[in-house]
Amino acid sequence: MTTFGASDAKAAADAIRNRLRGTEPAIAIILGSGLGGLADEIEPIAKIPFGNIPGFPSATVTGHAGQLIAGTLAGKSVVALAGRFHMYEGHDVRLAAFPTRVVHAIGAKTLIVSNAAGGVNRLWQPGDLMLIRDHINLMFRNPLVGAVEAGDLRFPDMSEPYDSRLCEIARRVATSQGLSLREGVYAGLLGPSYETAAEVRMLGLLGADAVGMSTVPEVIVARAIGMRILGVSCITNLACGLSNNPITHAEVLETTAAAAGKFKALIRGVVEAL
Repeated sequence: MTTFGASDAKAAADAIRNRLRGTEPAIAIILGSGLGGLADEIEPIAKIPFGNIPGFPSATVTGHAGQLIAGTLAGKSVVALAGRFHMYEGHDVRLAAFPTRVVHAIGAKTLIVSNAAGGVNRLWQPGDLMLIRDHINLMFRNPLVGAVEAGDLRFPDMSEPYDSRLCEIARRVATSQGLSLREGVYAGLLGPSYETAAEVRMLGLLGADAVGMSTVPEVIVARAIGMRILGVSCITNLACGLSNNPITHAEVLETTAAAAGKFKALIRGVVEAL
């Protein structure tokens, strides 16, 4: 039975490694809803559908291509996941975090996570990019519950889940590109329904600047296994109650498409600087 732990990650990594022609990616990138276009910038060595990787189901959410791409970006060896597994699809929290274990098992020590998020901060606008400085886990699930996996810390420190040195690199790259880069706190909720106006008011009182339905489980596991993490949210809409417009997934994809150019430039610049 697949438990999405260290041994399963090794089996998946072995299957991927057979396609990598001896390369070992140092950097892993997880691409959120509508942000998968960065994968086209990678000079590919291998493209593997999720369904062909042991332990990975196929992706089901619109805007998630559902494949692993390994190759070269800005002269660096990388592996990118175009899509992810969400708990709102019915997946276990350990599966939601499983790709983090797999990319670490094939050699990645740095993880760049991205997502589409609703804007809770009233000063921000759709299309803004936000550097994630911290998160609030309101999914009420933790992928580390259970027996300690080989190589995991039992009690990983979460005082700085998003690496300050990587954040500084992202700031420098953004400045050099003339890009306004917001910074704030990401709240992770279970979904799949969007938040109510009352919930958005609560999130603001708790200190959240953006809200989404992913990322947190991946980051928790990454910290437990010693990876450095950089997080970027694309603010796709004003959260419920902050505008008069209903929220739709189509709007999310439309906004990420419009912001794709600056997102790709930022991440490419960060990878080049690492």
